[in-house]
Amino acid sequence: MVHSGNTFALSYSDKIISNANLNNQASINYNQGNRFKAAVIDFSENLFIGSIPQSILGLGVIFPFFTTAYQGWIGGIVSVDNMQQSRLKKTKTALYYFITIILQFIPYSLTIGAGLGLGINTYKLNKSRKLLEYQLDKSSLKDVFRIYLLAIPLFFIASCFEFLSNWNN
Repeated sequence: MVHSGNTFALSYSDKIISNANLNNQASINYNQGNRFKAAVIDFSENLFIGSIPQSILGLGVIFPFFTTAYQGWIGGIVSVDNMQQSRLKKTKTALYYFITIILQFIPYSLTIGAGLGLGINTYKLNKSRKLLEYQLDKSSLKDVFRIYLLAIPLFFIASCFEFLSNWNN
């Protein structure tokens, strides 16, 4: 949408980028030259504000589809910078953008999928039970924890690439 000049998408992109530069601690620290601190903050936000809540929403089965669609739309509209110039025009910035998106996509996909798996299997387990007998599927819950053991370092790598890479210019 932003690449076709859609004014709604461009104005929303401007709003997100402006808000991030003013209020997001990762962006503020990055702009002040505290790149590693920015990466750690971004990692924490991706894990605790993004991934874990979406995994929990997986218990409701349908909810992560909406949040993921919104998250994907945001990832797309920020493919232009704060000057509304495409990040895809130059090879270096396009590679930086796509690598960053892919590095974030992998752990988000794993954790959201694990949450959905937990939700679906928990629903199957409790179909014929009364509300007070409701239980989480223990096998799927263990899977969630195992997937997070893999996803946590992947989130950290993604944030480090995003904020420590010299390609982000």
